[in-house]
Amino acid sequence: MHRNALRRLLHARRLTAPLAALALLAAGTGAVAQTAAAPAAGGKVKVGFMLPYTGTYAALGTAIENGFRMYVQQQGGKLGGRDVEYFKVDDESDPAKAPENATKLIRRDQVDVVVGTVHSGVQMGIVKVAKENNTLLIIPNAGVDEATGPLCGPNIFRSSFSNWQPGYAMGHVLAERGMKKVVTLTWKYAAGEQSVKGFKEAFEAKGGKVVKELSLPFPNVEFQALITEVASLKPDAVFVFFAGGGAVKFVKDWQAAGLKDKIPLYGSGFLTDGTLDAQGAAAQGLETTLHYADGLSNARDKSFRLDYAKTYKLQPDVYAVQGYDAAQLLAAGANAVKGDMTRKPDIIKAMEAAKVDSPRGAFTLSKAHNPVQDFYLRKVDGRENKVSSVAVKALADPARGCRL
Repeated sequence: MHRNALRRLLHARRLTAPLAALALLAAGTGAVAQTAAAPAAGGKVKVGFMLPYTGTYAALGTAIENGFRMYVQQQGGKLGGRDVEYFKVDDESDPAKAPENATKLIRRDQVDVVVGTVHSGVQMGIVKVAKENNTLLIIPNAGVDEATGPLCGPNIFRSSFSNWQPGYAMGHVLAERGMKKVVTLTWKYAAGEQSVKGFKEAFEAKGGKVVKELSLPFPNVEFQALITEVASLKPDAVFVFFAGGGAVKFVKDWQAAGLKDKIPLYGSGFLTDGTLDAQGAAAQGLETTLHYADGLSNARDKSFRLDYAKTYKLQPDVYAVQGYDAAQLLAAGANAVKGDMTRKPDIIKAMEAAKVDSPRGAFTLSKAHNPVQDFYLRKVDGRENKVSSVAVKALADPARGCRL
């Protein structure tokens, strides 16, 4: 691991707990948050993108923005009858910079809504600042459970998933298949740990047993010793959470160790989303669970994929879908007030009641403002994560700790 990357990671870990504590303290004591200057009732709807535009997650940030902008373009470039003006900040996937960057959008640019982000550590900082300023926030990816759990708020919405959800869906699948002993393996950070927690909850509720929980520091990709340990435990299956370059290396190392045809490997959908080209033959046949898949039969997905390919000369992925749906969710609020973004209670009420006609399939929001959505069982076939079935219908995150 590069020294700078390690320094940022350690800083992020130190940052997360104080941020959560401060937010909870403010909520519990009824402290009056300092509110940014309200944008004018007339004029344009101001959207602030706080996304990664450089580094490991740059492609994800671009896909989210592409999806959002495409929906707005389909509405004639307007939301609630008003033109849309965009502001952008590169969050650099750096939690230490999150409060300052979010404050720039809210106080300097006076945006009506912040759309961000990908990295869960950065997300914690954005949530804190959005709550302090009572600014509308739509989370288009980061699954950190706390955002719609203990740190939930009337102005905090998500168009993606909680980390708990995909893991829970796969735990349900493996239990239904009659598997009894499973080993889990992940990076030791929030996304991985919360995904494993969801898996374990579903799997053990139906009589299965997680016999060993293995982990390694993020973003370490030296998997050989852990793969050897898994082989010695001889479980019925293995559940993993990895994404990006780490997912590519793990899947290849798994095959190289000769375990691909010996111990069934399953994962959260991010194991094979956006990674199939690099994983090649090693990924073929792998099964994962996610709220989006290739080969969905709904009309919305077909038109979305066609429009996205025409507009950007790329095939869309789950990140583009989440950006598209963030715009749909905002449109529900903006349309209800005819673009008057100063009517925040009415905007929130309309967003809470929205039924989003998503490419993933229509979804509504839970009381904590997290999507209540179908999770699909997908199987890798060529360069696609093809839908096999619905693993769990209308899965709602438990939102433990949320007081909405």
